[in-house]
Amino acid sequence: MAGRIQTFEEFWPFYLGEHARPATRALHIAGSTVGLVAAVLAVVLRMPALLLVALVSGYAFAWISHAAVEHNRPATFKYPAWSFAADWKMWGYALTGRLGRELERVGVSTTNARAGSASRRGA
Repeated sequence: MAGRIQTFEEFWPFYLGEHARPATRALHIAGSTVGLVAAVLAVVLRMPALLLVALVSGYAFAWISHAAVEHNRPATFKYPAWSFAADWKMWGYALTGRLGRELERVGVSTTNARAGSASRRGA
C-alpha cells in the first residue's frame, strides 16, 4: 500500500507496527495514564493549568519512546487525529488484557520487534 493511509481501519495495524516493542507500548500507556489523571484532576480541582500537564505528559512519554526505544518517527506528525485515537484504543486493549491478541491479529511480531525500518510509512 503506497501513499497516504486513507482510513482508521488501515491506520490501526500500521500504528501497532510502529509500537512493536513492549517498552514503547509501556511508555505510551504510562503517558496516556498520567495525561488522563492530570486531565481529570484539572476538572475536579478546577485547575486548568493541569490540562497542559496532561497534554505534555502524554506526548512526552510517547515521543521519548519513539526516539529512545522504537527508533522511528511518531505517526502523530503525519496522522495526528488517528494517532490520538489509536493511543486510546491501545490503552483500552492493554487495560482489558486484549493487547497481545490484537497485536497477533494484525500481524505485529513482538518477539522480533524491529528498531525502525526505512520501509515504514508515516515517517
